[in-house]
Amino acid sequence: MKSWCARRESDGGVGWNDAQAGAAPADAPDCFVWCHVDGRDEEQKRWLEEEAGLSHPVVHALTAVETRPRCEAIEDGALINLRGLSDTPEDDPDPLVSIRLWAERGRVISLSYRSLAAMGHVRARMDAGDIRDPGDIVSSFAVAITEGLDPEIVALGDSIDACEETLDTDRAWRNRREIGRARSLAINYRRFVVPQRQALERLAALKAGWLEDDDRLHLRDAADRFARMGEELEAVRERSALLHEQLTDLRSEMIETRALLLSIVALIFLPLTFITGLFGMNVGGIPFANNPHGFEALVLICMALAAVISAYFVRAHWLAK
Repeated sequence: MKSWCARRESDGGVGWNDAQAGAAPADAPDCFVWCHVDGRDEEQKRWLEEEAGLSHPVVHALTAVETRPRCEAIEDGALINLRGLSDTPEDDPDPLVSIRLWAERGRVISLSYRSLAAMGHVRARMDAGDIRDPGDIVSSFAVAITEGLDPEIVALGDSIDACEETLDTDRAWRNRREIGRARSLAINYRRFVVPQRQALERLAALKAGWLEDDDRLHLRDAADRFARMGEELEAVRERSALLHEQLTDLRSEMIETRALLLSIVALIFLPLTFITGLFGMNVGGIPFANNPHGFEALVLICMALAAVISAYFVRAHWLAK
């Protein structure tokens, strides 16, 4: 990720320059400047603090390490914090990374510490000439973030559906891992999705001259999609908790079934063990001691006794549980 500055003149052209060249808004009403700052670059942060012409509270809010989605009107501008999917998720500990925006007439300054996946889409729109004012920038970020995040949340719901369809003992271990992953992601996503909807709704209602009607429409549409995603995430979280309880009950039933089977086997062999122990005593007077067919007779007796006990358990429906 690198810092850069985009300047749109009245003829619609776009030029990409180094951010250090300056990002002060032009005096001409038909000029629009968008400057993006890499929060990890100390030189760019120093430019933001000393040369960008921003107040200390705005600079502090833009450079804050820990943020949550918010929208705050400050004088003639607005401070907007949004969260979206990372462009390099393997390098980011958080599922959603932050983009900070300062928007005012003729100028937008954005700052991020990590790569945002929606950044490429917004820059492509800037190149194509579709972005002409600060409202377009903010609404483009909101729409791009929702379009990227929506399929991820739908996939979480689909994974829960798949676990519900295959809720059996053979896939219990795999389902537990999948449910745990979906529940963890749903909690992390919902932490930012719900306040992001509130921030966009507040921004859409903001009385700012640089926000046009179509920008407000896009912001309300993005807020509505975030509301729907928040509901979906809440459903995923609740369904995951319910599935986890069902898997726990299924595991308990499986353990009880196996314990019952072991108990039945023990009950069958208990009288047989008594008989074999009794006839195995080394004392005089043992029946069949001198009978050449005594062993066969004892085996037949044990088999008959085992059959009778097994038939009793079958008749009592113990083996069917």
